[in-house]
Amino acid sequence: MSPNPRDATASEKCYQDLSHLTSLIKEEKDYQQRLLNEQTTTPTTPTTPGAKKPKKIAGGSTRSEKYKAQLKPLSRTDQGAPQKTLSVVVPAYNESERLPIMMKETLDFLKEKSKRDTGFTYEILIVDDGSQDSTVRVALEMAEKEGIQDIMVLSFEKNRGKGGAVIQGMQYTRGEYILMVDADGATRFSDLDALEAKLKATERDGFGVAVGSRAHMVKTDAVVKRSFIRNFLMYSFHKVVYILGCRGIEDTQCGFKLFTRRAAQAIFPNMHVEGWVFDIEVLMIAQQLRIPIVEVPVAWQEIDGSKVSLMRDSIQMAMDLLIIRMNYISGIWKIRPLAVMAQAEREKEKR
Repeated sequence: MSPNPRDATASEKCYQDLSHLTSLIKEEKDYQQRLLNEQTTTPTTPTTPGAKKPKKIAGGSTRSEKYKAQLKPLSRTDQGAPQKTLSVVVPAYNESERLPIMMKETLDFLKEKSKRDTGFTYEILIVDDGSQDSTVRVALEMAEKEGIQDIMVLSFEKNRGKGGAVIQGMQYTRGEYILMVDADGATRFSDLDALEAKLKATERDGFGVAVGSRAHMVKTDAVVKRSFIRNFLMYSFHKVVYILGCRGIEDTQCGFKLFTRRAAQAIFPNMHVEGWVFDIEVLMIAQQLRIPIVEVPVAWQEIDGSKVSLMRDSIQMAMDLLIIRMNYISGIWKIRPLAVMAQAEREKEKR
């Protein structure tokens, strides 16, 4: 957990200029080839039986200074007026295999939507959370292939956690509505229409959150046929969330959430948690600020390649949830009221 997760890392940069894209991709590929050459030419040292092999660092974005020197810092846009209809924030850690599949579905849907509605504009911000594979190169190649200026890649040198990636990514959004979506493609992207319709019907004074929900799937084979321990941990975590976290929301963890711009501006400056449990703090803050929240059923399927360790992360999430609750109860963490935040923004504009 970070006392202020909105502090950017020194290496936080975002690709913006398509004219440099080809050289960026070339440097990424060259860097990976150099790593491969080093591995084949460096003499191996004797290791004790059972010792782990050194982890291969394959991401040029995390090591190559030549590569990073070509990336342009991205200016914050989260507090200004919207310039797009929709911003899509995609946190990604070692997602070089799953990201292209998810992005194809996403782009197909958004392109079709923009054809139907000529006033609809969008941007996609892929937040590379210190990946050790070729996630950055894969993302940049997609931008080059599509020729779309509004596919951007924000790259961290060190892993911050999914929550940290989303919180940082929100600083660079320009959309009237902002969608947070996982890179695994588990949720059907076209369900965005359902979230958007429910959110527009629920939002009040420009504030609102629509939460994708898998609660309706509890009795389906996708859940029933899971192992006993997996279902036991799932139900136990839901009970802990109910006791310590937020009530009235059946699925807090689905990685498909839509925010109005004003809601995002109110919630994310108050955030502290950077790990898997950050979704719960998002919803707790929204409830404390009396921002309307609507839960919307979405189609979801389990995708291979999850980064979650069932036992370890379940225990860590429960501990983080307890820490969140104790920090707010004790007054160590405070939520700035909307009126205070609005006044601070007005004073900032005067300066």
